[in-house]
Amino acid sequence: MLLFMPTIVFSEEDCVRNHANELALMGTKAMIVTGKHSSRANGSLNDVEEALKSQNVSYVIFDDIEENPSVETVVKACDMGIKEKVDFIIGIGGGSPLDASKAIALLIANPDKDETVLYENIPLGYIPLACVPTTCGTGSEVTPYSILTLHKQRTKRSISHKIYPQVALIDGKYLKTADRSCIVNTAVDALAHLIESYLNTNSNELNRIYSREGLMMWGQLKDKLIEDKITKADYTKLMHVSMVAGMAITHTGTSLPHGLSYMITYEMGVPHGKAVGMYLGGYVSIYKDSKEACEVLSLLGFESQEAFSDYLDKILGDTEVSKEILEKNAESILSNESKLKNYPFSITKEEILSMKK
Repeated sequence: MLLFMPTIVFSEEDCVRNHANELALMGTKAMIVTGKHSSRANGSLNDVEEALKSQNVSYVIFDDIEENPSVETVVKACDMGIKEKVDFIIGIGGGSPLDASKAIALLIANPDKDETVLYENIPLGYIPLACVPTTCGTGSEVTPYSILTLHKQRTKRSISHKIYPQVALIDGKYLKTADRSCIVNTAVDALAHLIESYLNTNSNELNRIYSREGLMMWGQLKDKLIEDKITKADYTKLMHVSMVAGMAITHTGTSLPHGLSYMITYEMGVPHGKAVGMYLGGYVSIYKDSKEACEVLSLLGFESQEAFSDYLDKILGDTEVSKEILEKNAESILSNESKLKNYPFSITKEEILSMKK
């Protein structure tokens, strides 16, 4: 068994301001990487700016990160970072800015390389990175993964390098301005991380510590998500679930539902968490170790796989996907060795198609 969790995590209200000194220790000039709107609306950008000012650390802002960030956007940010001579990165937002931040940190540290190096299996360093999550789904603040959009291939794919944030600053208050669909979709992404980690070739009793805790806590929140009765205390719990789910997949990787989600997101514009959720009930249903599948359902508080699938239908709604895309997606995943190896059994095209009801 292997356990490696190098990110320093601070989780508390006002943690960005409380730990401004941790940011100051990372370098002399920061590049804040974020999107156009949400980090301004929820106050996270202001908190980071005030923290840096309090420590007399200069910074620049790159706020052009789109949903499902592309390699092209990462290159654009890298060019700015090199020009501005930044020596550390602070990513603020959901999975898109945080994932992009990792790739940007790598490219800035290697100015003699172009973007093709993102998908080359060669050892490379990266400048220090801090992450401030503002959604409750990806857990990117504690994972080494960076998922980018490849327009030429019409899909999303993880870069080849493992890039761990040095510091994660987690504060549930940033969820207060998120709408219900954002919270639901990102919470389902975290749920997928927990299930795909537990039901995984690489799962073991040590890394299942994370997925067990996350599944039990997600189960305690499931009715509130349906009823839209999320409290301030629940925001903190949702961020905690997202974090431990990230720690879980750090050790196992994701499996089939995530691999199947990427084409749905790219071709149809379906939010990532919802696209993963489409396949989640089916994944539990086809999983060939029924004892382990039942353990997952029990930890979540569902009496049956049918009850779990019905819950997902209620919380996510139905999305029609053409037979052509479903067929193409199934064929694509059968050639995706990185995802197939995390599913511990053989699988047929028919079984994959059955995962999406």
